[in-house]
Amino acid sequence: MSVTIREVSNKKELKQFIWFGINLYKDCEFAVPPLMIDDLLNLTKGKNPTLDICEATYFMAFKNNKIAGRIAVIINPVSNQTWNQKYARFGWIDFIDDDEVTKALFDCAISWAKDKGMTSIHGPLGFTDFDHEGTLIKGFDRPGTLAAIYNYPYYARHIEQNGFVQDIDSKEYLITIPEVFPEKYFRIADIVKNKYNLKALQFKSRKELVKNYATKIFDLLNLTYQHLYGFTKLNDKQIHFYIQLYFSILRLDTLCIIADEKDNVVALGIAMPSFTKALQKAKGHLFPFGWYYLFRALKKNDMVDLYLMAVHPDYQNKGVNSILFAELMPRFAKNGYKFAESNPELETNTQMSSQWGSFEFENHKTRRIFIKQI
Repeated sequence: MSVTIREVSNKKELKQFIWFGINLYKDCEFAVPPLMIDDLLNLTKGKNPTLDICEATYFMAFKNNKIAGRIAVIINPVSNQTWNQKYARFGWIDFIDDDEVTKALFDCAISWAKDKGMTSIHGPLGFTDFDHEGTLIKGFDRPGTLAAIYNYPYYARHIEQNGFVQDIDSKEYLITIPEVFPEKYFRIADIVKNKYNLKALQFKSRKELVKNYATKIFDLLNLTYQHLYGFTKLNDKQIHFYIQLYFSILRLDTLCIIADEKDNVVALGIAMPSFTKALQKAKGHLFPFGWYYLFRALKKNDMVDLYLMAVHPDYQNKGVNSILFAELMPRFAKNGYKFAESNPELETNTQMSSQWGSFEFENHKTRRIFIKQI
């Protein structure tokens, strides 16, 4: 039978859209399904303030009366204005290994984007940098993470068959946590702190962190990441949304905030115990037991995920990252973490990738963002 495309038009269909992406990988040992409730929040206008800015629609492909693929098509006008582009984005893309299905999905997405006056479409991308990005092209024998999804090896071939080419790659690293952090790094960190009058902040509660520093953290991210591929500045509503979404679960001993003498945040490192195994057990459900698996992951784990690292431009190349490592690495070892997994790092972001040279590390995954002129 031919493939038919349906546009998501209500909450029931949106849940079907989300569950397809989870169920497609139910027998895959490396996939890490999101919680359905999280995707529902992120993809619903009126819930996610980014959808007050972005224009987006979601399509599902059906074959033999069964859902066989999905794709979200997005226009982020802030991004287009920032980068002087007329680009659409595609994301939340999943499909069975069927050429007819992927052609129908991309034809529909491209038609929608052309009707909106766009000249190119690129992805996988989300609404912002806090959404999943890139198609995995290396590391199919490694588990995904909360921040970087897994996909089947056939994805890249299907995307390329539909006329897309490489735009940019990002790499992910597996870092071995040293059982004893070298003393010389503590000395370097102390020298840098004294030279620039910097301090590593300690927090007794998440409430203290959110009240005094959460907004400053996002101000630093907006400044530091502004030159990275596809980044768009977050507004106050978006920042408030992400603070509510993420800061309630942060472990205070897996983050480091560095401030200057005026209490400005000049560097940060935010990590969390890996939720990979917990999400695999939860299978997309927070209840009845998903919350318990996540709670256990916070308490007992041998892997830590490095979500965010940023250093103010005025302090880059001055050794400030040594303070972050001197603070975080001993805590990681104390908590029993044996490995750290980096977030995807753009291949052009050499300042970030070069810092792993002080540790035992492996580039174990690579993912790609594709583009097509339309």
